[in-house]
Amino acid sequence: MAAHKIAHATLKGPSVIKEICIGLTLGLFAGGLWKMHHWNEQRKTRAFYDMLEKGEISVVAAEE
Repeated sequence: MAAHKIAHATLKGPSVIKEICIGLTLGLFAGGLWKMHHWNEQRKTRAFYDMLEKGEISVVAAEE
C-alpha cells in the first residue's frame, strides 16, 4: 500500500512584517478618522464664534 501525500496547511508563527503592516494601516486609518472628527469640531466652533462676533447670534442666560 502506497502512502498518499496530503497537502496540509502548516501552522507558522506570526509574521512580524505582516503584523507591522496591518498595525500601521489600522493606526493610520483610525488616526485619519480622528483628525477628520477634530477638524469638523474645530470648524463648528470657529463658525459659532464668527457668528457670535458678527452679532448674528447672542448667548443669553435664562433668568427663570
